[in-house]
Amino acid sequence: MIEVQIIAGNIYSDNRGELTFFNTLNLDQVKRFYHIAPNSTETIRAWQGHLKENKWFYCTAGAFILNLVEVDNFDNPSKELPVKHMILDSSNPKIIHVSGGYASGFKSIYENSKLMVFSNFTLEESKGDDFRYPLDTWSVNW
Repeated sequence: MIEVQIIAGNIYSDNRGELTFFNTLNLDQVKRFYHIAPNSTETIRAWQGHLKENKWFYCTAGAFILNLVEVDNFDNPSKELPVKHMILDSSNPKIIHVSGGYASGFKSIYENSKLMVFSNFTLEESKGDDFRYPLDTWSVNW
């Protein structure tokens, strides 16, 4: 089943500091993760698609625009596909789980924003399931 799922987190604060948590997140499928810190709010990383690979996106600092497209044909996708526009903000913790079948793109909203991405594929598996498209493939507001 192709889907986009929002996993809500929460923040607890007391005199010792702040704790961000995701008690309903199950990481059994995760094989690797990476952390992205764009050098500018002008940098757009788009479009990368995966037929089977799942991704989980989590903003650890600042905020990001995340755009998702459910791809109809990975070899020749329609340019008329709808774009799901989402905001990830570290002050409102949530993880966006994107199943295979989507292309994604993102851009930081604030300087020093950071995005953590989890994957259920090893790097070698991911390379065999990687589809890249030009930035102008889908019309979207960044």
